[in-house]
Amino acid sequence: MSIFRLAHLSDLHLPPPDGAFGWRDLPSKRLLSRIAWRRKRREHQPEVLASIIADIKAHAPDHIAITGDLTNYASPAEYEAARLWLEALGPAQAITVSPGNHDALVEARGGEPFAAWTPWLGDDGALAFPQVRVRDGVALFNLCSAVPTAPHLATGRLGSAQLERLDALLGDAAYRDAFRVLLIHHPPTPGAVSKRKALEDQDALRALLARHGADLILHGHAHEATVSSAPGPDGAMIPVLGVPSASAMGERGHPAARWHGVEIDRRADGAVEVKVVARGLDPKTGEPSELGRYVLIQAGRRP
Repeated sequence: MSIFRLAHLSDLHLPPPDGAFGWRDLPSKRLLSRIAWRRKRREHQPEVLASIIADIKAHAPDHIAITGDLTNYASPAEYEAARLWLEALGPAQAITVSPGNHDALVEARGGEPFAAWTPWLGDDGALAFPQVRVRDGVALFNLCSAVPTAPHLATGRLGSAQLERLDALLGDAAYRDAFRVLLIHHPPTPGAVSKRKALEDQDALRALLARHGADLILHGHAHEATVSSAPGPDGAMIPVLGVPSASAMGERGHPAARWHGVEIDRRADGAVEVKVVARGLDPKTGEPSELGRYVLIQAGRRP
C-alpha cells in the first residue's frame, strides 16, 4: 500500500485587509485584537508564510491540514481574504481547515461565520462539525473548537452536540479500518497551554477517545512544536502533535515558522508506521529546511 503524506500547518494569522476593522468594532473584542496585532504583525510575516507554502508545494503532499487562526479579528473582510488565499493554495478537496479561536473572536453578525470556507471544511457542503473526509484509507475527523469568548480569553469548546456526533462517528464501523486523524485547533492535553487558552471540555473529549480511540491528533494554538498523548482504549496511547505558527519570524519567544510532513505508511499486512518530518525556517539562512525527522508510530502499533 502507498504512503499517504499529510502536511500540517497552523496559526497563519494572515494580515488583515483594508476594511477588516471599522467603527462598529470599537466596543467589541476586536478592538483588543487590533491593539494586539500592532505588536504581533512584526512577528507574523506574509513573506514567511509564503516561503513555508512554497516549501509545502515543493514536497507535493496528498493533503494539507490547517488547524486554525487564519484570521485575527474574525471580520467578514478577513473571511473573504482567507477564502481567496485558500483558493490560491490548491483544490479544496485536498485541503481541510479546522477553525481557530481568532476565527471566532466575536459573535457573527448574522449568517454562519465560516460559510465562505465551506469547501475546505468537508465534502458534503455542510457547516456542522465534525466532518469526515476519507482519503486513501485515512479518515480526517475535522472538529471545531472555535467559539467567541470574553476579553482576554482564548479558550475553546467543542460542545455537547459536536461531542455526541463525534462519539457516533468514531464508533461507526465504516471507519474501523481507516487510519483516524483528528484535526482540532486547541490542544486536547492538560497543561499544553494556560487555563485561559485551554479547551474547556477536553475531559469529555478525552473520555470519548478512551472509549473509541483514534490514531493521531493534530492541533495548533500553542505556537509550539509539541508531542504528547491522550489515553485510548485498553491502555493504548494516541499521539498528539502540535505545530508552531506557519508565519512566525521566531522573535517573540516562540519558534520560527514550521510545518510537519506526516507520512502514514499503511502496509499490506495491516501494520501502520507514521513518520514526521519537521521543516521550517533555518535560523542561519532564513530559508525552509529540514529540522528533523522521527518515527511517531512504530509499525504494528495502533491505538
